[in-house]
Amino acid sequence: MKKIYSLIIFLLPLFSIAQKLSITGVVLGLKDGTPVKLANLQNNDGRYLAETKSTGENFILNTKLEEPSILGLMIGDSLKTAVFLGNEKVKVKGAVSQPIDNWEFSGSELQNQFGEFQKTFTPNFQKLNSLAQYLQMGGGTDSLRNELENTAGRIQNDVDDFIAKYPASPVSAMAILSTINLTEDVGLIKKRADALQPAAMNSALGGHLKQAIVDATFLSIGSMALDFSQADTLGKQISLSEFRGKYVLVDFWASWCGPCRRENHNLVKTFDKYKDKNFTVLGVSLDEDKDKWLAAIKKDELKWAQLSDLKGWENEVAQKYRITAIPRNLLLSPDGKIIAKDLRGEDLDAKLEEVLGK
Repeated sequence: MKKIYSLIIFLLPLFSIAQKLSITGVVLGLKDGTPVKLANLQNNDGRYLAETKSTGENFILNTKLEEPSILGLMIGDSLKTAVFLGNEKVKVKGAVSQPIDNWEFSGSELQNQFGEFQKTFTPNFQKLNSLAQYLQMGGGTDSLRNELENTAGRIQNDVDDFIAKYPASPVSAMAILSTINLTEDVGLIKKRADALQPAAMNSALGGHLKQAIVDATFLSIGSMALDFSQADTLGKQISLSEFRGKYVLVDFWASWCGPCRRENHNLVKTFDKYKDKNFTVLGVSLDEDKDKWLAAIKKDELKWAQLSDLKGWENEVAQKYRITAIPRNLLLSPDGKIIAKDLRGEDLDAKLEEVLGK
């Protein structure tokens, strides 16, 4: 459940009729000659869109944007923040003694909406990541799992409230995109996108959302699982297509994943129960250390095929399937279609009993 819920940043379409971006700042306590810089966070190419030095407590930055973008405003060595601006006249007021995120930005409705997005979502994103990492390390309890589910639920409600408030804003498209990994319900994502007005969906960000919906569809129930090939523990290439004709549970795990290792105990029992009924498991490990991977297979008594390229989170199969959290699994029918996802313990047994019989 690592690297699960991070904020997605995209470029935005042309949003303002102004010819250039002008940022005028007044910062109490700012030393004369302090460097002030503006960078495009999306490009992240090390170059600055504009830079100057303060005159007393004042500064002015001018640049021209191809389209509204998420920018990084840097004042001196320690004051840094993200802003969402187009070619418009923006005023900034603050003080060196304040956190820069508390400064006042005026003149940009897009920045106001972005600020509301950050205030609404960032605390819950941080909490969700913290809970997920703790659970990943094996410190999970039922109360923590419930807290994680409740936090995810609040975020889902916040998305609906935000896009209802700003249906024409590209920031609403960003709100859907940045939370898209919190649901497997492609229909819900489509419903949210349909609620946006053309001004949002015809933007570049709206285009990213349309593509994300297409990408999400390929892992939906009823879709064909993408074929892949990877080396097993002996270095032999094994392909998913070799298992056609059987029900296959594609199981993404790792030796260092506490919840995965605990689930292995249940999965061994399920495998033994159904292995002679046209069912098998295919493990895909996100390990980097081969010795630890092999030791975990031996200790947990995993008797099915195990694959890994030992690239950790960059495992090519995991990347292909957009795996951002483990344990994850997909149950495939004999013709290679996805018929269920993330079934564990009794839930997996119940599904296999449904399709294979007792």
